[in-house]
Amino acid sequence: MCRAVKVLCVAPDADALAALKRAAVSAEWELAPGATSEAEAIGQIDVERPHVLVVFGPFERVVSLVHDRFPAMRIVTDRDTPGSTEVATSLEEVRGLITVSPRPGGPVG
Repeated sequence: MCRAVKVLCVAPDADALAALKRAAVSAEWELAPGATSEAEAIGQIDVERPHVLVVFGPFERVVSLVHDRFPAMRIVTDRDTPGSTEVATSLEEVRGLITVSPRPGGPVG
């Protein structure tokens, strides 16, 4: 059975999360509920098993933990963070970065 690609968005508050999810939504994948704290993010990663993590905000520890546990997971962030696959400089870039090839030196999927 083939499983749809799942994307988990993480942002610092409900408004930022809603904006990030609007930027990430696509008919090509499923969005997980999303998280606004480190604990929520880690919990949803364990339950939802996303293929892609999109993180906007100061969640360096989440990125590090996820990269260590799932080194092949695609991680899109809004800042250059160790473990991220791509850096989105705006919300408008998010959707395109979810599916493009990783930057040099990034994980190989």
